[in-house]
Amino acid sequence: MATHDPYAALRIRNFLWLILGYATSTVAREAQIVVVGWQVFEATRDPLALGMIGLAEALPFIAVSLYAGHVADRLPRRPIALTGTFAMVLSAIALLLFTTTGMIGKGHVWPIYLVIFLSGIARSFIRPAFTALSAEVVTRDLYANAVAWRSSTWQFAAVLGPAIGGLIYGFAGAATAYAVVIVMMSLSLGALWLIDHDARPQQGEAIPIGESLRIGIRFLLGQRILLAAMTLDLFSVLFGGAVALLPIFAHLLGAGPQGLGILRAAPAAGSLVTGIIVAHRPPMRRTGAALFASVAIFGLTIIGFAISRNFWISFALLTAGGMADNVSVIIRGTLLQTLTPQHMLGRVSSVNQIFIGSSNEIGAFESGLVARLLGTVPSVIFGGIMTLVVVAVTMAWAPQLRKMREIDGTGVSH
Repeated sequence: MATHDPYAALRIRNFLWLILGYATSTVAREAQIVVVGWQVFEATRDPLALGMIGLAEALPFIAVSLYAGHVADRLPRRPIALTGTFAMVLSAIALLLFTTTGMIGKGHVWPIYLVIFLSGIARSFIRPAFTALSAEVVTRDLYANAVAWRSSTWQFAAVLGPAIGGLIYGFAGAATAYAVVIVMMSLSLGALWLIDHDARPQQGEAIPIGESLRIGIRFLLGQRILLAAMTLDLFSVLFGGAVALLPIFAHLLGAGPQGLGILRAAPAAGSLVTGIIVAHRPPMRRTGAALFASVAIFGLTIIGFAISRNFWISFALLTAGGMADNVSVIIRGTLLQTLTPQHMLGRVSSVNQIFIGSSNEIGAFESGLVARLLGTVPSVIFGGIMTLVVVAVTMAWAPQLRKMREIDGTGVSH
């Protein structure tokens, strides 16, 4: 029996630079999210205004994600990632300028929504490019290991980013925080530049974009297990996301932007622990059961968080939710790369992006809207209950996903 090497993917130079670039851009983005969230909360004190941040980012996801996946399947992926990351640098510069010139103030937050919308277009191209490039620079037998390390590295950055954003905002103000974001995004550009893989994706005869996208969607519809896993994640995130309302909970718990940064980092801290554990273990034996259990635990932690009135209990519940959530992230990511041919990874990743990326942002809008109607705490309790309902419905709808056992380089076993 071969010895499991938990560091196999990290020994590949291009993959190492890729996840370093991903990590630094994530630090910057997560710090920016905290700063933007607290700015909007201070200016409006309105949960719906916080939810509108998610809507501003979801609209470009839905509009251009499929086209971005088509581009990632026709052109070299590294230049796409470089261009998108450069656009993110420009968006951070715009937020800095809007802040220092006083264009963002009490009841006046439309410049933030504009920048988030435009940066959402850039992120729509970055995500499929990163996913497809990750599959190109490692061998097929290392997919699960690469997904686990990419996820845990991302989560480490997602712990560091909110803490940096909250602390700098609390002690030095929004302008300084945005300046740090610009520096971190620039470091990400440098890491991506050092990747020496610019191969054009393998592709057959050139076909029109419309037909290309239809092929990608038809492929996904034919993969019942993958489609079910994505659907489970879509609706659990749509209903179970309390992250958009964290500025309000930080205020209710007596914490300022520094406390918001800590709460925002908690799910990622839990996810980091899960990612490291999974990376150091052989593939899961009962993958389907683990997937459903993890999403159910996520829903329960959301309900507990909603009723908690102690800062550190709230932090612990968010951390536990992050641990559970990353189990489903790793399983879905491994399924995506294992079941999808490389020449279609961009398109299928884009559909996944619409499922998951837009559900995060639309879920933020849903949370803000329901909080406006029902109140902040009842809206989050409702979301946790609906997550448990989604688990039960998906288990009945997709028994083959529930019975799924091991995922390896050759496919899925039952």
